[in-house]
Amino acid sequence: MIQFNGLLLVFLLLFVFRSAFQIILDLMNISHLRQHRHSVPRAFQDTVDGEKFAKIVSYTADSTTFGIVARLFDQAVLLAVLLTGLLPWLVEAINGWGTGFIGAGLIFFAILAIFSNIIDIPFELYDTFVIEERYGFNTRTIGLWFSDWAKGLVIAFILGGIVLLVLLVLVSYFEVTWWIFAWVIISIFELVIMWLYPVLIAPLFNKFEPITDRALEQRIASLMEKAGLAVKGVFQMDAGKRSKHTNAYFTGIGRTKRIVLFDTLLASHPEQEILSVLAHEAGHWKRKHVIKQLLLMAALSLAGLFILSEMLDWGLLYRTFGFEEDIRYVGLLLAPVVLSPLSYFLKPLGSALSRKYEREADDVAVSLMGTPEPMRDTLVRLSADNLANLAPHPTYAWFNYSHPPPVDRIERLEAMAEDDSRNVG
Repeated sequence: MIQFNGLLLVFLLLFVFRSAFQIILDLMNISHLRQHRHSVPRAFQDTVDGEKFAKIVSYTADSTTFGIVARLFDQAVLLAVLLTGLLPWLVEAINGWGTGFIGAGLIFFAILAIFSNIIDIPFELYDTFVIEERYGFNTRTIGLWFSDWAKGLVIAFILGGIVLLVLLVLVSYFEVTWWIFAWVIISIFELVIMWLYPVLIAPLFNKFEPITDRALEQRIASLMEKAGLAVKGVFQMDAGKRSKHTNAYFTGIGRTKRIVLFDTLLASHPEQEILSVLAHEAGHWKRKHVIKQLLLMAALSLAGLFILSEMLDWGLLYRTFGFEEDIRYVGLLLAPVVLSPLSYFLKPLGSALSRKYEREADDVAVSLMGTPEPMRDTLVRLSADNLANLAPHPTYAWFNYSHPPPVDRIERLEAMAEDDSRNVG
């Protein structure tokens, strides 16, 4: 039976406060954009007219409003699962099957994962076939959507199952020091997945081919050589069969490191802008952002696993949510859930660090291209084509944005161009 105690009260207060805070931020963001809907930012006045800006406002409002509804639904379901005694009932049913600790833990998480994925299907379909379709982005068929969903579910079960199996085995056999072994094994596993992703996982969803424009390929190779990066290939991806959004990225580590260009990017951007996108991505590698992020994530993972190990032996955690005994595989779920409302408010720290990295990558892109103009033109086109919010609320951007807002980035690049012009003069 659920116990109404101090832990539950604090958790519910933080849970509700987080939900309210998220809604307030979202509504502030929509309101701020609408207040500026008649004033296109100067940097976009040659690209975005009044009709286009109105479409940006509408897309942001629709996407955000739908996101609020979907998030509230997920949060309501989570509270229902936690507070109705469903989890103790499920554990009791699984224990009746005589599977043992490890088997019971795998079944427990598998059932919850399947349930979570199924109830989210209507929201994901609506996002793809209503909102993205309404604004001209979606090109995916319903058959392709379900194929992607099924593949993603299978991969998640395989990879997640491996990680969970490791945790359950270690928790079972190393009651005190399991978290240290788990950190080492999971860190190695993550590196292996990063290495395998470009050649094993990504091709399950998209087709990757060497780019057909040999002149562009040569210029990319020269750019990467200038940046001091060795890559194993430049590929174009058939992103257009799913969406009209544009992008490019680096992926892989070691021998699998490669450059991937969306076919939509190749079709809609001139060569200089494509090169500037890649120069920006090269900037992340040149400034060692990938390594720094891996090290940071490893440190946070170690701290998180230590906290998790301490909470697994906290009897109050189990009693609060209706368990009469400490069942450690259940603790692997309850501890992160209880901590999630609090950890959410650490998000601005990660966002600020990410924005710092993006500015540094922009600086490298400017250095590699020899001028800020290509990067500036790229950001203008990308923002307009993807209907990015051109006037986000400052607090919303500070809390959530992993990249500086488009206008801020562009104005910074324009200031660099002005400085260069004065220095030349």
